[in-house]
Amino acid sequence: MGEQARLRFDQPDAGPWELRGTQKVHTYSSLMCWAACDRLARIAAHLGLEDRKGFWRSEADRLRAVIMERSWNEKVSSFVRSFDGEEIDASLLLMHELGFIAADDPRYLGTLAAVERELKKGNYLYRYHAPDDFGVPETAFTICTFWYIDALSAVGRKEEARELLEHMMSCRNHVGLLSEDLHPETGELWGNFPQTYSLVGIVHSATRLSKSWEALE
Repeated sequence: MGEQARLRFDQPDAGPWELRGTQKVHTYSSLMCWAACDRLARIAAHLGLEDRKGFWRSEADRLRAVIMERSWNEKVSSFVRSFDGEEIDASLLLMHELGFIAADDPRYLGTLAAVERELKKGNYLYRYHAPDDFGVPETAFTICTFWYIDALSAVGRKEEARELLEHMMSCRNHVGLLSEDLHPETGELWGNFPQTYSLVGIVHSATRLSKSWEALE
């Protein structure tokens, strides 16, 4: 799997959103290939395999250098959805989550600002705004709002993050379930239902924002 990741990280694909009509070198796909090499280096270090540690660390550094160069767009002061592109998508918020870049790095802060500017509508976050196989997206993608909550928490905007989490909790139906999408104007649950990773978003964000046991004593 690591071999495939290092060899294919800069090849066009359908991206995390499974686009049917276009193929690009998606930053998220390349990022996950970097993560594969980075984690293999960590595993090798844990097992005391110095030669494999060196190999995978070298590969992770190589991929990171390419991603940094080709997915950063100086004109928009943000990482972008695909290599050498200009469009923004919500998966860029995961660059910090995966350990690729620090939350206080100006490039990550610029990306967060671009995501807010381009994809946030009210309390919700779209995954992207560019037309896809079905036209311009009409609904916000639920897990993306949780990624945004986690990003706010990571950069120190915890009160904003808590308020938004409380709002998302209020969007659940009468048995506490969420759908894949939300209509930003009506709050209606759209798309696949129930959607597991929307619910995982609640768990993850709530864990991030919860006070430690020590703080409660």
